[in-house]
Amino acid sequence: MSFSKEVKEELSSRASDARHCGIAELAAIITYGGQLVRDKAHPYLKLQTESPAVARKCFTLIKKTFNINIDILARQNQGIRSNKTYMLVLKNREDLLKIFKATKHDTDIDHYGRMGCPSHLVTQNTCCKRAFIRGAFLICGSMSNPKKAYHMEFVTDDLEKAERLQEIIRAFSVDAKIIQRKKHYVVYIKEGSQIVDLLNVMEAHVSLMDLENVRIIKEMRNQVNRQVNCEAANISKTVNAASKQIEDIIFIRDHVGFGNLNEGLRDIARLRIEHPEASLKELGAMLQPPISKSGVNHRLRKLSYYADIYRKNKEEKING
Repeated sequence: MSFSKEVKEELSSRASDARHCGIAELAAIITYGGQLVRDKAHPYLKLQTESPAVARKCFTLIKKTFNINIDILARQNQGIRSNKTYMLVLKNREDLLKIFKATKHDTDIDHYGRMGCPSHLVTQNTCCKRAFIRGAFLICGSMSNPKKAYHMEFVTDDLEKAERLQEIIRAFSVDAKIIQRKKHYVVYIKEGSQIVDLLNVMEAHVSLMDLENVRIIKEMRNQVNRQVNCEAANISKTVNAASKQIEDIIFIRDHVGFGNLNEGLRDIARLRIEHPEASLKELGAMLQPPISKSGVNHRLRKLSYYADIYRKNKEEKING
């Protein structure tokens, strides 16, 4: 089962205690998944989903909130996936008017097509805003597998609906954005911590913990990778610096000799050649008396300076 389906399974089992929250959740389901259809001059409400859990949740919401029975039809899809589509159909005119009045949908019963946005009154309370987002995710939301990417989105057919949902999500300090994808409008969140916050808003606490566990593991891996890369870079830098120091010291030894160097430079030159893998701190500890890391670095820089002068003099003699 995909992570998105797991979230919907959990949200489908979440029951709102208050009637107004159930109405807000149902309002979102109707807004983002409902359609008024004419059948032999009689309009009916159609809700369609591929999730049996979501279909059960819609049926339960309508039954529990309004004591209205609604028909559920299952249709086998054709194709590779061969999933079923579940269609909830409500044909009774009085029942339709009762639901539309409660969910604050200013919809003409004889106006067919996609549902519009409900009144802001249905999401006045914070708890109702949570329920509305939960209903929207059930009917038009999806999530990527967090092991691959952080991405949550709600797909709708109308800009006004997208902006309404964005407004409600942002009321919880979650920065939802909108893009247009062909003929649809997508409200999306890509930041992992923001998705965690929205799962908490929708009260998908089990999914939230699963996502947090993935985030912790990914962060630990990233931290280890950064540390390994940093250590590798430091090792490479140390090896390159030691190679240059040894190259300069060998040039001085073979072309000039150590006779003109003071005792401190001679000692560090011999130690550097004898211990090419040693760090500056380790080289300093080998000297008698020992000197600091900065002291060793100063002497090696001085040797490199002399090597550059000797090279320059040699080139001038050859070219002169």
